[in-house]
Amino acid sequence: MNRKTAVVLLNMGGPDSLEAIRPFLENLFSDPEILRAPLGLLRKPLARWIAGRRSRRVVHNYEAIGGKSPLREITEAQGRSLLDALGGKEAGYSVHVAMRYWHPRADEAARGIASEGAERIVVLPLYPQFCRATTGSSQGDLDRALAFRGLGKLPRSVIRSWQDFPPYADALAETVREGMEGVPGATVVLSAHGIPVRLVNEGDPYLEHVRATAAALGERLPGVGCRLAFQSRAGPVRWIEPYLPQTIEALAREGVKSVLVVPLSFVSDHIETLHELDIETRDLAHRLGIREFRRAPALNTRPAFIRALAELVRSRL
Repeated sequence: MNRKTAVVLLNMGGPDSLEAIRPFLENLFSDPEILRAPLGLLRKPLARWIAGRRSRRVVHNYEAIGGKSPLREITEAQGRSLLDALGGKEAGYSVHVAMRYWHPRADEAARGIASEGAERIVVLPLYPQFCRATTGSSQGDLDRALAFRGLGKLPRSVIRSWQDFPPYADALAETVREGMEGVPGATVVLSAHGIPVRLVNEGDPYLEHVRATAAALGERLPGVGCRLAFQSRAGPVRWIEPYLPQTIEALAREGVKSVLVVPLSFVSDHIETLHELDIETRDLAHRLGIREFRRAPALNTRPAFIRALAELVRSRL
């Protein structure tokens, strides 16, 4: 008889309405892994202040992509597709979504796991590259929720990272080839989410993992020159470089006329692909004289990607 296995997909989450932007940001900046300082009782008030300022700036970005983040719908669709790929409930599986900063939260996933009587858990972060501020924070949040629901001792396998897992790299290469259709000579820019240099200096493996993903992708795209850049920089501290806007500017100075940007560390469409890449970076490229600007499609529910997730789960069982 199959053991009941609960698979938990971890992701950041995103506001599901314009009204949810501010509380989402408050949750984000209340995380000690995001706003790292010995703030004590000042953390919550400071998070509210930052969220108030940022929400006024980003509301227009969300309005431009439909008034909300599509991340919940995409992640839940990934969960349904993954469940089918694993053989469904008949094979003893269930799939749950645990978002870090908005619904469905980790406690909702823990309640579902408890109610169905799962006998073991596989934790699968939808962050291919480990970073303490993303994977680490999400795993800690789930650990606390499971302990609160009396599930702390349930057998658990955590997939810490999968930055160069071959089926994942295969699926990513598939998106690049699709994006290059009709523009075979395009310069490929691999864009990953940036992190503060301080985290790298403290031993966080994220930058090393991003480079491993880029190398695995390069092996699958012989003859395609790729440049690595980092996006989504925020705050006054130094972040890992090169920054994406400066990379686009450099390409324009070199006379490049065709660019394909690949969202390297994002497996689902959300504000950073749909607005930061598709609108902000595209507009910058066009202003600088780059005639053809494209973005490779996100993995979302691409069958090759879902198969990769299923293989990751099976590899832990």
